[in-house]
Amino acid sequence: MSNAPVTTVLTVDGMSCGHCERTVSAGLLALPGVTDVAADARAGRVTVVSTAALDGAVLSTAVTQAGFTLLRQA
Repeated sequence: MSNAPVTTVLTVDGMSCGHCERTVSAGLLALPGVTDVAADARAGRVTVVSTAALDGAVLSTAVTQAGFTLLRQA
């Protein structure tokens, strides 16, 4: 059984600055199993590293609660 981390890349609409990056990152880091988040407002991408695959609805809710829109998950 592999314990390799799972990386998920999100396309997020509405991030425009460092504050936006920190806000969405904090919301995602609060999710169980999330070990790292790297947000890039310029690219509109957020990379989430977790101990297991994350449910898309949970990710969407966290992004929405932070004030942004999840456009795509890969």
